[in-house]
Amino acid sequence: MTATPSPSPTAKRVLLAAPRGYCAGVDRAVIAVEKALEQYGSPIYVRHEIVHNKYVVQTLERKGAIFVEETAEVPEGSIVMFSAHGVAPTVHAEAAERGLATIDATCPLVTKVHKEAVRFAQDDYDILLIGHEGHEEVIGTSGEAPDHITLVDGPEDVENVEVRDDSKVVWLSQTTLSVDETMETVDRLKEKFPQLISPPSDDICYATQNRQIAVKQMGGQADLVIVVGSKNSSNSVRLVEVALGAGARDAHLVDFAAEIDEAWLEGVSTVGVTSGASVPVVLVEGVLEWLSTRGFEDVELVKAAEESITFSLPKELRRDLRAEAAALGSAE
Repeated sequence: MTATPSPSPTAKRVLLAAPRGYCAGVDRAVIAVEKALEQYGSPIYVRHEIVHNKYVVQTLERKGAIFVEETAEVPEGSIVMFSAHGVAPTVHAEAAERGLATIDATCPLVTKVHKEAVRFAQDDYDILLIGHEGHEEVIGTSGEAPDHITLVDGPEDVENVEVRDDSKVVWLSQTTLSVDETMETVDRLKEKFPQLISPPSDDICYATQNRQIAVKQMGGQADLVIVVGSKNSSNSVRLVEVALGAGARDAHLVDFAAEIDEAWLEGVSTVGVTSGASVPVVLVEGVLEWLSTRGFEDVELVKAAEESITFSLPKELRRDLRAEAAALGSAE
């Protein structure tokens, strides 16, 4: 029996990461906006980008969604949806004060972290939240227990952390972080606070972890890794970092195939392709087509995990929110 020859070093190929693209929380949030528009008609206001992807936001805007930065921008008596990243309790209160009917599209995995924060705050723990300052998810989680939460923005931030009682400290994390950097931060926190306890279950999203594992598996073989995703997508940005850390010679983040620079392909025989958890499949297909026209037609799958998790749609989509919004507006 003749063995199949390995590709020559100069053969052009693409390593395609699996899983990639939409996670269950993003899929739920995007469908929620589409269903709300279908069920209630436009406009549906969305506080912040429903997910961090330029193409998704633009597509939903064309369908009638209006994205706003603050609840105060939503006209009284309207419907507003909260993004997959979650919001603080004060935002829910603001919406109620303005007589808004709300749809909460917070990812259930983010909601889990919110509940952990509330529970540990009730038990008077100091909560060390590992995450990036200014990220919407961090703002929402911090708002659940502002008097108990201290943000730790990476390993280098650990030396600045102070707590009231070394024996009552717990760490939680933003769901879209680099697994390796998060655990490095946790290790440093444990050196400083030996009695630090961990959350009852891993906070980092399963999809974030799976996409990072796939990139690690292909990174060492790739001369170039192209990550499809937006610059404000934390998990997409992390994939670039993970690729470089895994041995990729070069790695770049792009929203669309048109953003790829031909110069990146100079001397490249193997290109790794993946996408963040908020990226629709059509954008990855566009990158594969772009590469194919430049000789990268051989596509090999690098499979790290199977994903079968799904989340039910927000319960508010089973009610007549237009009637509720009108009633709330007239009650003001």
